[in-house]
Amino acid sequence: MAKTFITERDIEDMAKRGELTLTVTDDVVLTEMAFEKAERLGLVLLQPHQLPPAAPIRPYLSEPVISQSMAAKTPCMNCSQTNPGPSEEDLRQRIRDAVKAKLGNQIDPALLETIITRVLNNVGIK
Repeated sequence: MAKTFITERDIEDMAKRGELTLTVTDDVVLTEMAFEKAERLGLVLLQPHQLPPAAPIRPYLSEPVISQSMAAKTPCMNCSQTNPGPSEEDLRQRIRDAVKAKLGNQIDPALLETIITRVLNNVGIK
């Protein structure tokens, strides 16, 4: 089946017509600009994942995450001790190491730190 591509202009036209929602399926593709325009205009996108079009779907990030502070407050039901997991700095270093192993010195360290911070915020670590 052919895919339908929705552009920023299509979103503007929908808003002018008073349409309040757009159902996004596997056959409907939004450009990044259309996604941003829909957010700005308050158009509700009905889709399985609330991610921008260019963002890959990563099931391991889509699952609910319990932050370390929440885990410390929640008793472990299956064990006698709580496992707080790695510290935030340990996670940061693991990410840095993995990126450097993959890309070498091709990435700007300040940009890498910004990305790491954003990722940790999105998964509820920070």
